[in-house]
Formats: sequence, C-alpha cells, structure tokens
Amino acid sequence: MCCPRVDAGHQIKWYFFARMLGGPELARDTGASPDAKMTVRLVQLTDPHLFGADAGTLRGVATLQSFARTVAAARAAISAADRVLLTGDLVQDDPDGYRHFPQLLADLNKPIWCIPGNHDHVAAMRRTLAATPFIFDDYADLGAWRVIMLDSTLPNEARGHLSAAVLTALESWLVTAQRRPTLVCLHHHPVPMQSEWLDAVGLDNAPDFWSVLNRHAHVRAVLWGHVHQSYDSLRKGVRLLGTPSTCSQFLPNSADFAVDSLPPGYRTLALHTSGELDTQVHYVP
Repeated sequence: MCCPRVDAGHQIKWYFFARMLGGPELARDTGASPDAKMTVRLVQLTDPHLFGADAGTLRGVATLQSFARTVAAARAAISAADRVLLTGDLVQDDPDGYRHFPQLLADLNKPIWCIPGNHDHVAAMRRTLAATPFIFDDYADLGAWRVIMLDSTLPNEARGHLSAAVLTALESWLVTAQRRPTLVCLHHHPVPMQSEWLDAVGLDNAPDFWSVLNRHAHVRAVLWGHVHQSYDSLRKGVRLLGTPSTCSQFLPNSADFAVDSLPPGYRTLALHTSGELDTQVHYVP
C-alpha cells in the first residue's frame, strides 16, 4: 500500500539511508549536467491540452493562454534547470496544436524532453517537434542520475499500457544504469488514485511495470502526468509523484469525473548525488 497523500505545494525531502550508490564507474553521461557532483534540476510541465486555434478552450480554460502563463511563472526555475520534462497530452486531439510549442519554449534555451499522452498524435508530435530544443530520448544520464522516459500510450485509447518491448527495454536501461539513482517518467499513473473514473484509464498493466522496478533498488522515484492533480506518496522506498496540469485540475478522490478549483501548476525537482530528491508543486494564480 502507499502511504497517505502529501499536501501539495510543500517542499519535502525523503532520505534513502538504506540505499548506497556503488558499482562500476558511470557508463555514459548524455545530459546537461556532466559533472556527477552536481545537483540535477528539472521542471515538469504536463497536460497542456493545446488546440491549433489560439482561443481553444477545455472545460472553460483557454489552454494556450494558461500554458503561456504557467511557462512565464516557471521561467526562473527553468533558467536554473538542466531540462524541462513535457510528460504528455501536449494537445487535445488536435495535431495543429503542436505548432505553439516552438513559439513558446524555444527561447528558454533548455532541452525540452517529450513523451506522448493519450490525447497526442505521436507521429505529428515527433514531426512538428523534430528540431532543437525538443528531444525524445528514451533515457539520459544527468549528473549522478539516470532519467528514463517511457511511452505508455495506446492508439485511440485513454488508458495506458507498456508493451512487452518497452518493459524489456526498461529492464535493460535499469541494468545498465549501474546502480545510478534513477527517475522513471511516463504519462499514465501506475498506482490507484482512489478515483474510480480516473483509475479506469490508468496504466492497465501496472503489475508488470512494478515487477521490473522491484528488481532494481536504485530506482528512487516514478513521475507521471495524466491525473491533473498533485500526488506524493511512497511505495517500498520509491517516491510516487503525480503533477497538476498547466490547465484545469481534476477533483481528487472523486468516484465520478469532477473538476477541481485549483489553478494551473507545474513541478520542480532537484536530484542530488546522494540519491535524495527534493520536489515541489507550484500553482500559478
């Protein structure tokens, strides 16, 4: 079982005293923090749900304006970050919406690391965002950490699924991490959110996912989008993190679909060489 949900907006540090780094020399470093002694800083933006039309709205929220406002509020954090993570549902079933991302994010001068969500068009997403600063790497070694980005989408399905090929690759990436502390990211939530309607569209083979992670004690955290709310818990020493959308939020613990009154949000993360992780959810008034 997971421990209780932690109130959003408060910075929390979890210490993993029982887990020590070790093993062979670090194999490769492809990230923006080549010095393994440095803290790696990330900013997560998720579920913008943009439309091709500038004035497109979702549940009464003008999603382009909301995303632009969130990016503006996060600009100082992004300036200090090594990468920005875009964890899915970049658009609301409208491939023309991808055209906004280069306009809004290119001048940040940071790598923008993308994975799709269930409302994305993967081919159009990769085609439109093929140039710098957008990247679609499966994993990268950033400082002392390995960060893995998984595609959990199924065509024309709201629920998520990790294919046998992805699970095999995940196993390989965790083995070759050589006991680096590791953050695993995906779009769909791999644990119940205690919302009946939302859990029906989570990761449908979560036990297979956890079976892989359970074999690797250096996994420190799992991070996702999709749920439009803050979530912070712990499972067998692994930090579990869900992040609010840059547009509207879902009401937690609701059996039926319901929208919360909270404003747009984003998450910052600091990955320390010790294997400790600091994170905070920020709401944008």
